[in-house]
Amino acid sequence: MSDPAMDVHILIVDDDQRIRDLLRKFLSRQGFLVSGARDAAHARRLLENLEFDLIVLDVMMPGEDGLSLTRALRETITTPILLLTARGDANDRITGLEAGADDYLPKPFEPRELVARINAILRRAPQGPRKDDPPKTMQLGPVRYDIGRGEMWQGETQVRLTSTEQTLMRIFAAEPHTPITRQALIEALGRDHGQAQERAIDVQITRLRRKIESDPKSPRYLQTVRGAGYMLVPD
Repeated sequence: MSDPAMDVHILIVDDDQRIRDLLRKFLSRQGFLVSGARDAAHARRLLENLEFDLIVLDVMMPGEDGLSLTRALRETITTPILLLTARGDANDRITGLEAGADDYLPKPFEPRELVARINAILRRAPQGPRKDDPPKTMQLGPVRYDIGRGEMWQGETQVRLTSTEQTLMRIFAAEPHTPITRQALIEALGRDHGQAQERAIDVQITRLRRKIESDPKSPRYLQTVRGAGYMLVPD
């Protein structure tokens, strides 16, 4: 029987990269598909192109804070929002709920409590697809990647992906337009660190490019970002 969490796509919005990475790693291990955004503007770009089942949003962020973003999102979407904050008194919690959040979790917190809160919110959320939901797909030129199914298609022909390529595509599709380091890819694939593993990642990227790019030697969609890793740039 498949794990229902595998179909749940969560967006983590936090300006602290360490927290984003920790939450992404923990929630991924629980079977969730996780994307990360470093601020409100980054979150808006992702929300324009992807459908999420739940947003975990830090309140205290530079620029547009979590409360302001929650109010703005509530004007256009009904996606459940769980707020995270270092301020956990009753007035702050009420303010967050009045802004449109579904729940409120003070920092610091146990990761298991976060998962419990997420599952509780998802149980309360309406079930089943809505007619106005956008498809969970990405277009890479003539290639279409179905994020929900983890499938790649070129026209009516399915492009066969190895299990490693499927994992890499899920990672890249979860954070388009964001460089992902070799080290992060090694960790996501459950491999030990070392130069040999970095070279192995490079080999896997080369193979994946052959299935995506019209010219793998001059990649348009799966780009190398010097000093930062690799980045997926869909249409």
